[in-house]
Parts: sequence; C-alpha cells; structure tokens
Amino acid sequence: MERNVNALLRAYHREGDRAARDQALLELMPLVRALANRYSGRGEPLEDLVQVGSLGLIKAVDRFDVDRGVEFSSYAVPTIVGEIRRHFRDKAWAMHVPRRLKELSVRLSRVLDDLTNELGRSPTIPELAKATGAEEEEVIDALDSAHAYSTRSLHAPFEGGGDDSLAEKLGVVDAGFEEIEDISLISAGLDALDDRERRIVELRFFDELTQSQIAAEVGISQMHVSRLLRRALMVMRGRIEEMAPRNE
Repeated sequence: MERNVNALLRAYHREGDRAARDQALLELMPLVRALANRYSGRGEPLEDLVQVGSLGLIKAVDRFDVDRGVEFSSYAVPTIVGEIRRHFRDKAWAMHVPRRLKELSVRLSRVLDDLTNELGRSPTIPELAKATGAEEEEVIDALDSAHAYSTRSLHAPFEGGGDDSLAEKLGVVDAGFEEIEDISLISAGLDALDDRERRIVELRFFDELTQSQIAAEVGISQMHVSRLLRRALMVMRGRIEEMAPRNE
C-alpha cells in the first residue's frame, strides 16, 4: 500500500491530479482509524476521533514533499496523532477554563484590532484592561488561558484580516526584542519592571534559560513564569514605545 500511496501523491503534487489525491485519502483511512483507536476510551466517540484524524490526514497529504525521499507514513503519523491530541487539549480548555476568562478572551479578540488601528501600535495590558472593563490580572489570565489551549489559537490568523496572528499583534513574540539596537531603550524598559519581573526577563533573554528552568530557579510554576514574562514584555514594550523617537 505504501508504494501505491507514494505514487498517488507524486501524481497529485507533480501533475495536480485531484483524483489521485482522493484515492490516496481513501487508501489511508485505515491508518487514521487505527491511530484513532489508540485514543478511544478517553471519553470521546471513536467516530469523532476518526473525523479529527482525517483532518490531520488531509493536512499531511497536502503538505507532503514528495521530493524528500521519505515514506509518507513517517510524515503522516505524527501529523494525524498531533491533530487528535490537539482535539483533547482543546476540549480540556473548553471544559476547565472559567467562563469569565472565555468571555474575556472573546472580548479581547474583538477590541484588539480597533485599539491597534487607533493607537498605531500594539496595545498594552492596561489599555486592554481599560477597553474591556477588566482588571489587568484578568487580562493576563485570559491571554494565558487562550494561549495554552484554545480552539482559536493566539497563533491563528487574526480576524481583522492579513497574515498576522493574535500573538503577533499583541507583541508577545520574544524575537521582537532581539531587534532593538538602542541599549538605552532596553535599559529603560527593564527599569520599568519590578525586581522579580526584571530577573525573569534577564534569565530568559540574557541567560537564555527556558521557562521551565526559570521556574525551578525562581521557585514558582512554569505557568506563573509565563504570566510574569508576558506582563513584563508588555510593560517593556509600552515604555520603549513611549521613549523611542517617532518618525513624523
């Protein structure tokens, strides 16, 4: 079967043969069902898991590089299993995150684009809190919960259009701070933090520790590190944008 599937995939990707794609999907459904069976008995109907796994199969078929010289199954299995596991994670988030945080996450997604357009930059935590009528800590909790498990991931395309994700519009991507060349601005950003936030930022970006390593070093949970780091980066970004020269 593997040889036939690879031939079908070559016909699809090289010649645009949609019939070959459909036949490959049909022949690979037993693989999806076998993988879904591994996760049966965990509270989800088998047919639901098969459907979710089928989405993973479609992604694998459409994204597979036939010129890499590897068997399709070695690429497809992790993709299908990943989709099934994501289904369980998303359901766990939907079941266990408090309703108020779910509702706040929805409100945040709605006001973010408006604030970005109005301010000409990414909004800060205080600005998001004011716009949604929530406390700053509630905003951070909502962002954390949505970032951890969400059917609308922070890394999915933003509703306002374009390719930017919600996380990118919020400015929480670590790499953005690596591009700042003015040391005085970085210093000012660090000065805006309290001692613990500053230490966490230094451990993350200067000592290059992972969040788990920082948690062990500081003596708090990894989730708490994530929350403090996100808040610290928001504060730093706000201070840096206040001080950075503007091009008129």
